Amino acid sequence: MNTPARVASFRAGGHDRYGLVTDNGIVDLWTEFGARFPTLREVLEAGALQELIAAGRDRAPAWDESAVEYGIPVPRPSRIICVGVNFPDRNAEYKDGTAQPKHMSLFPRFPSSFTGHGRPLIRPPENHTLDYEGEVAVVIGKGGRRIAAERAYDHIAALTLCNEGTIRDWVRHAKFNVTQGKNWDASGAIGPWMVPFTEAAQLDEARITTRVNGEVRQDDELKNMMFPIREEIAYISTFTTLEPGDIIVTGTPTGAGARFDPPRYLAPGDVVEVESPGIGLLRNTVADE
Repeated sequence: MNTPARVASFRAGGHDRYGLVTDNGIVDLWTEFGARFPTLREVLEAGALQELIAAGRDRAPAWDESAVEYGIPVPRPSRIICVGVNFPDRNAEYKDGTAQPKHMSLFPRFPSSFTGHGRPLIRPPENHTLDYEGEVAVVIGKGGRRIAAERAYDHIAALTLCNEGTIRDWVRHAKFNVTQGKNWDASGAIGPWMVPFTEAAQLDEARITTRVNGEVRQDDELKNMMFPIREEIAYISTFTTLEPGDIIVTGTPTGAGARFDPPRYLAPGDVVEVESPGIGLLRNTVADE
């Protein structure tokens, strides 16, 4: 199986850039394409992801990976929509006796609440219940409204990974609202890059694993989701028009720190890794603000 192209946003040499990540370094494509596509969001809007990848193949890397600072793959997406409680074991964790819900739980996140690969997740001084949630995220390439589930995969341009970091105490501040606990600046991460979505097996056979300091905390297959990604795209696009560059964070398995007794929240110095074969490995440390 060929290694999929890895397309990343990063900062180097005083500029925000994008390019292809290789085993030998990063091929800078912003220098050539930046006037036409300032960021990868414009690349997706133009349907030019494969053009970009083709242009970068067989080129020499311009940057060593150690010399760049990764950003989230799509800068300033219009929408980041997260699906909550989407694995049966996660639903059981709530111990409220409910069966699978009829409709999926959704909430928005702001781009500022995410940082890039290799950068620290920030624990705020107001509360220390910073938790991890490893997830696969899909990047929309073709927009649409009321997308049929059987056509949903046609609207995905790429896949990436997410650590949907959460300040647990703050999701309990109101009866029906988790927004404030999910949107602390730099509390989560997306990346390291996105890989083109070219076949259904990339999602239908995908596995997601989260480790904290090398210890496996979460591990499951996406096929076990209560609401598959096809249904997520269909449901979300019923009420909002999806646009190229939008990100859907698809759901996390059981094993988050809040569900241990006592809870095992993240602390400065911890290392969190979210991995899915064929997509990559997202790694972040934890630091206090």
